[in-house]
Amino acid sequence: MYPFDAAPLDLILGVVLLWLLIGVAGLLRPTSLRFVSRVLFPIGAIGGALLVLAAVFSIRIDAVTLVLPLGLPDLPFHVRLDALSAFFVALVGAVALGVSLFSAGYFRRGEGTVPGLLCLQYHVFLASMVMVMLADDAYLFMVAWETMALSSYFLVTTSHKIAEIRRAGFLYLLIAHIGAIALLLCFGVMHGGAGQYTFDALRSSELSVFWASTAFLLALFGFGAKAGLLPLHVWLPEAHPAAPSPVSALMSGVMLKTAIYGLLRVTFDLLPIQIWWWGVVALVLGLMTALFGVMFAAVQSDMKRLLAYSSIENIGIIVAGIGLAIIFHAYSNPHLAALALVATLYHCLNHAFFKSLLFLGTGSVLHSTQERNLGKLGGLIRNMPWVAGLSLVGALAIAGLPPLNGFVSEWLLLQAFLFSPGLPNPYLNMLVPLGSAALVLAAALSGYVMVKFYGVIFLGQQREEKLSSARDAGIWERIGMAWFAAGCIALGLFPMAIVLLLDHVTLSLVNFTLSAAISGNSWLLFAPVAAERASYGPLLFLLGIVGTLLVTFFTVRGFYHGRVRRGAAWDCGFPEQTSRMQDTAEGFGQPITQIFEPFFSVRRQMPDPFSKAPVYANTIEDRLWHWLYVPVARANERVASWIGILQHGRIHLYLLYSFATLLALLLFVR
Repeated sequence: MYPFDAAPLDLILGVVLLWLLIGVAGLLRPTSLRFVSRVLFPIGAIGGALLVLAAVFSIRIDAVTLVLPLGLPDLPFHVRLDALSAFFVALVGAVALGVSLFSAGYFRRGEGTVPGLLCLQYHVFLASMVMVMLADDAYLFMVAWETMALSSYFLVTTSHKIAEIRRAGFLYLLIAHIGAIALLLCFGVMHGGAGQYTFDALRSSELSVFWASTAFLLALFGFGAKAGLLPLHVWLPEAHPAAPSPVSALMSGVMLKTAIYGLLRVTFDLLPIQIWWWGVVALVLGLMTALFGVMFAAVQSDMKRLLAYSSIENIGIIVAGIGLAIIFHAYSNPHLAALALVATLYHCLNHAFFKSLLFLGTGSVLHSTQERNLGKLGGLIRNMPWVAGLSLVGALAIAGLPPLNGFVSEWLLLQAFLFSPGLPNPYLNMLVPLGSAALVLAAALSGYVMVKFYGVIFLGQQREEKLSSARDAGIWERIGMAWFAAGCIALGLFPMAIVLLLDHVTLSLVNFTLSAAISGNSWLLFAPVAAERASYGPLLFLLGIVGTLLVTFFTVRGFYHGRVRRGAAWDCGFPEQTSRMQDTAEGFGQPITQIFEPFFSVRRQMPDPFSKAPVYANTIEDRLWHWLYVPVARANERVASWIGILQHGRIHLYLLYSFATLLALLLFVR
């Protein structure tokens, strides 16, 4: 018998088991798309809803631990549910709920794999992410981590008959395993030869500053490989376009957050100290990643690659928030450390909702048009009003416009930057304001990117004749997208309720909460530090927008006495506009290409001025790929060719190698 407080943990483990059983059930009727999509995926969505309820309830209670009857004889699996893991489990459940509902109407026959196998991979992926959050020992953590990597690899390579997708999957798996090696070394350093592998043993280990710093840097590298931090980001823009859109939503909305969870767990829970320069490294790396991601997103012409680079930007913002929290905590400023952590966790939640919504929207567009090139889309708001309307919510949210959720977390993080000049380090007092400027620049460019994304896809005239036959999303897809759109609105309008929940997480990590600062304010006013310093009223802001629209409407109606005159819009003197007169995706990105050209590798194909069919092409590539990864690949091929000399396929040479090895061992023993 377990105490009542253990009931949420039991329910969460029950949902994990349910998802595994759903995956196995898919193999019972592997070719039945109707059974998989209309029965199994909705049941999986119910599991996501139960996960949210159990996790939200358990954020408020003390940590609960359990030893599972699984693992090896002397290495059982330990699980723990505390405030930090409960928050991220709730995030997994919320995204799984919406994506599973969307998937019930999304998948079609002939998309690279049998439906039952896809169902198994999908639900194993979900279950493994939850187990990463619950793991209370290094053994279970790495088992769940590798299970998550392998299941997501198979999902990325769903259409494995395409060579480009196979290459993207291999690159993803390679980077994932490089990161996993770093995590193994990180746990080995924290283990310190103590003979114990549980997280409780790691918490009680006594590490010197050198070894604690080594463990942190290994964790930053290992989790950064999964999150897409520079320079380990190269897999992300390749894997997202290759994967089915629901899988892209899960990977961007949830899987990237498992890396954030791991970094927070190691830094603020398992390591005994936090040093200020750790925060500087994370802050600088995060801001560089954010600016890099948003700049490359602005110049993309593939809608899924655009969203992939946007995910890199948002992960950079999150890691910058973690760096800021480390700095404040190292200098014994728990209030600002809690503020930075709340902003970080809030942005994790917000990004999960609006990025999942946008990836699902691109999936509906891709299914309806068979096109993901922005240069061949346009005017879809007429044929796909539901997708256009719901995607607009996600675009406005990710652009950071109030009163939606993206504004709240970015505003909170900016407040943490602006309140930091009192740090005792003069160099940090110079660095942090530059960080706030970089954050504002990234947020502004994000709005620019979303104008391009939404405007090119849904507005204007259709650029291809086939777009006239596009059809809106089905009922299941609409429900899934509506769930995320409603979340973007609710998270934006009621930030105080979310912050009060997050206070339980910050209390466990930095031993401080924001509840004292916000509890004395009106429920209409959100002031994370003090009302006289900075405040925000999302409901008042919404009422102001609605009131302005109503006053304008009734004023115009009253002034014209209800008479309405309709006429053709002024069209700059062109009586017959065509889609060729609209801004293209390349045209939108041209200013960014010109301003930041030193950061890009640009190849231009200029047309012949006398050609009857001139063609202009502009290819933008990542310099880091050519500077870092191509030389490593060539060196690897060179070493492999040298080693290949030893393998001739002749048995007498292999016997000679064995004989020489035995002689060497005998000499060594002597």
